[in-house]
Amino acid sequence: MFTDTLSAASVRHPKPPNTTFAYGTAGFRTIGSLLDSTVFRVGVLASLRSAKVGGKTIGVMITASHNPPEDNGVKVVDPLGEMLPQQWEPYATQLANSDNLEDDVRDIVSRENIDVAQAGLVVVGMDTRETGPQLLRAAIDGIEVFGRAKSFGELTTPQLHYLVRSHNDPGFGESSEDGYNKKIVGAVEEILRLWNIQEPLEITVDAANGVGAPKLRNLSSNSIIITIVNSNTQDKSALNVECGADYVKTNQKLPSNLQPRDHQLYSSFDGDADRVVFYYADGPRFQLLDGDRIATLLASFLNKLLQQAKVEAKMGIIQTAYANGNSTRYIQETLQIPVDFTPTGVKHLHHKAQEYDIGLYFEANGHGTVLFSDDFIDSLKSAHSSLPEGKRALKTLILLTELINQTVGDSISDLFAVLLALRIQDKTCVEWGRDYTELPNKLFKVLVKDRFAFKTTDAERRLVEPAGVQAQIDALVAAYAQGRSFVRASGTENAVRVYSEAASAADCAELGARVCQLLEPY
Repeated sequence: MFTDTLSAASVRHPKPPNTTFAYGTAGFRTIGSLLDSTVFRVGVLASLRSAKVGGKTIGVMITASHNPPEDNGVKVVDPLGEMLPQQWEPYATQLANSDNLEDDVRDIVSRENIDVAQAGLVVVGMDTRETGPQLLRAAIDGIEVFGRAKSFGELTTPQLHYLVRSHNDPGFGESSEDGYNKKIVGAVEEILRLWNIQEPLEITVDAANGVGAPKLRNLSSNSIIITIVNSNTQDKSALNVECGADYVKTNQKLPSNLQPRDHQLYSSFDGDADRVVFYYADGPRFQLLDGDRIATLLASFLNKLLQQAKVEAKMGIIQTAYANGNSTRYIQETLQIPVDFTPTGVKHLHHKAQEYDIGLYFEANGHGTVLFSDDFIDSLKSAHSSLPEGKRALKTLILLTELINQTVGDSISDLFAVLLALRIQDKTCVEWGRDYTELPNKLFKVLVKDRFAFKTTDAERRLVEPAGVQAQIDALVAAYAQGRSFVRASGTENAVRVYSEAASAADCAELGARVCQLLEPY
């Protein structure tokens, strides 16, 4: 019986006292030194998940993304590179907090009617954090209670998603890191050839002192020249510190170690290379090109290709309440593309994007991708054009479905998609930045007695409870030109976030402060 094996392995990974863990969109995430038992138990869960889906390959990624260096985390990846289904998240939480692991594993096996003998391969990767190797060993111990483990060592999160998908779907690509590289570089070089572009794609990337640095180096070719700053993965204390996508986005400033030339495009990844933002300097002015702008650039580019190929497609952009109001207006009024809103969180955005032939979602923080439906890809492959321009556009669309990582936001593939969109359209980063003018916006945090008292509707843009507060917010917003504000509970601490937006920075700050005052009684 598995209980003996499980019991013997779990002794090596004791649960820390007085700690409670909760699995969410990002999996488990906390101080890395506290996670040994949790990662072991996630390994057990991953092998159970493999058994549940008939022995298909599952993934475990050990990362804390943009978090500080001392943090770490772990999440499970499903067979086609998707996140763990929401209905399985409580099982992860149950195991992580269990004081009787054998009984709780037996409970899940019974509830899900799992034949544990069906457990197959679980592939594992980690980012460059100091606690990564220890947690990798814990994951493997857990996986091997029921299944087989295969470690790929240091990977970007999107590479791990790619490996899971390619193990289960050989047509997706070669199931190795080299296969990922070939797929990316091959698509980029073929698109450049199609458009007779002789000059290489060239950019300087801030890699956040994370795993994106060595992985980017592996992609250099005659057609791709990347200069990397903040590439020190040996100094574990430097990860995401004064650099990286989250730092640049949050502080609206250049990362350390970057001396920019005016009007030249730069990019920043986060620690596990699933977020990307762009920016340029204009004298003393810093211009951020965030997830909203990535979405509008790629949507505009795809629209032009569809027109040239004379192919019809239902395309939509999915945003959250944090998207800048002027980006929404630009999409609807200038690009004339539908916009849908979902609650914050990639799982909500991804699900909604799947309703379109081409669904684009990019959170403002730079995490996102483009989804192409299987039916749409089939229609591209069977379409014909008698004109050279149409043939080229069709082929480019097909190659973009290969280049863009549709399983998860991928800094590397998104980087190349943006560079190609700019180069093919002969568009400068300054012109990109002038597509629309962002409304001034600001995010506030208010500590409250009970964050669960704040309930929202309309994709988190309106408060339902506490009763009457939304009407007060509406009255305040009405006093400001292009005013907008919403309140939503934090997912991690006893606080609420207040977002404000208005035509001027002064109005934006004042509106946000006044909404914060409304919350003082709570």
